Amino acid sequence: MRRRAVTTSLGLAGIALAASPSSPASAASPSSRGEPLVIAHRGASGYRPEHTLEAYRLAIRMGADFIEPDLVSTRDGVLVARHENEISGTTDVAAHPEFASRRTTKTIDGTAVSGWFTEDFTLAELRTLRAKERLPLVRVTNTAFDGRFQIPTFQEVIDLAKAESRRRGRTIGVYPETKHPTYFQSIGLALEEPLVRTLRAAGWRSAKDPVIIQSFETANLRRLRRLTDVRLAQLMDAAGRPYDFVAAGDARTYADLATFDGLKWVSGYANGVGANKNLIVPRDASGKLLAPTSLVRDAHRLGMVVHAWTFRAENQFLPVDFRIGADPNARGDITAEYELFYSLGLDGVFADHPDTAVAARAGLPQAD
Repeated sequence: MRRRAVTTSLGLAGIALAASPSSPASAASPSSRGEPLVIAHRGASGYRPEHTLEAYRLAIRMGADFIEPDLVSTRDGVLVARHENEISGTTDVAAHPEFASRRTTKTIDGTAVSGWFTEDFTLAELRTLRAKERLPLVRVTNTAFDGRFQIPTFQEVIDLAKAESRRRGRTIGVYPETKHPTYFQSIGLALEEPLVRTLRAAGWRSAKDPVIIQSFETANLRRLRRLTDVRLAQLMDAAGRPYDFVAAGDARTYADLATFDGLKWVSGYANGVGANKNLIVPRDASGKLLAPTSLVRDAHRLGMVVHAWTFRAENQFLPVDFRIGADPNARGDITAEYELFYSLGLDGVFADHPDTAVAARAGLPQAD
């Protein structure tokens, strides 16, 4: 499958543009080869419980360019890596009788959620918990690691990336996501300032540094643009709308933001977009692939990069076209899916199994 020459030229042009923090809509892969980035989604979450140092470390061993921590806050204002602030599905908190009274129901982004929440625990208390596999019926082998790993802080994720960069002689970036920023701001635990402080302490301040901040909301990214020059990515789902739009009475949806006019607005504060795969290659009601949209081409016209999520190897997450056999938990032809998206000029992939993304990328023909 021949990769379009325009992909490489855009990547190389983006590297030059990224050196200029005064151009907020300009960014690209740090890869000098202009190849698509491999972003380890919550670490190597296909092989280890997500958002643990061990998942991130394994992803780096597998060749990932970036590791991705989702960030939430503790009661004492420390940023930690969890998929959600509700932690019953990713930790053993329910097995701790000393915390039984903290189980509660809260409204998060307009939805009632019951369980235990990071903002009700100090970091010291969270340290007594252990991570567990979030999808135990899908990734049965990962449950062998339940109870072994702690919840890492954002600082520890950065420290790991820097240490592994030195040890391996290549730069490993960090791609943090701010989770539920409107909610955290409403309870006095805004995520933006501690995030920027942590990045500054790490020496990461500019678009040249190996960090990209992402969010499904827009207001906090626009606020972050005023606080830092590091690269920003607007996440876009295939349905719904940003919660800050809901809170503000803004009727625009993610589909609106994915149009050329919507992307032009986003380019005023973000360097790129992190798009649900279905915004790039939709599926029909049966799960079969349809014709690609113009999202990647439109974003590139505006000088933006496009990273797509989430690439998972199991059949149930793949389009019907790439499934192998009838077992939903067996591996399908994930390589074919990567090849399809790489051929569209995609700038990066969020992958649960980063080794598969790295292997598929290695098979791309080299640019002339």
